[in-house]
Amino acid sequence: MPLLDKDALERFMQEAFPQAAADYRVERLADNEADIRLVVSQAHLRPGNTVSGPSLFALADVAMYLATLAMIGPVALAVTTNASIDFLRKPPAGEDLIARARLLKLGRHLAVGDVHIHALDAGPPLARATLTYSIPPKS
Repeated sequence: MPLLDKDALERFMQEAFPQAAADYRVERLADNEADIRLVVSQAHLRPGNTVSGPSLFALADVAMYLATLAMIGPVALAVTTNASIDFLRKPPAGEDLIARARLLKLGRHLAVGDVHIHALDAGPPLARATLTYSIPPKS
């Protein structure tokens, strides 16, 4: 079961990443899973009024980070060591997006997972990513 609940994860984001915390909401937590919402604003849009690729990548990275921290606790220095993303479909114009992160392996030193990003209507995925996080040793 997750060590951190939705409120604790959002507080952590506000404390550790105040510059980005307002962009993300924890929608759901489960064992080894997290659904994270990107609250889309003008800053996330590219020409054509769709969400930009860098914003999709950031959503995947934040979703995996929060899914990992939900399970291990507030370890701010867990870092991305590998990431790969496939952009599958054009995001809808200016709508919030949901990323479902699923941990495939959670070890002492590494967390590996995948993330699927969807529009709010939960249609086919807009993007999918595979990420690996390095978990620092406990002091």
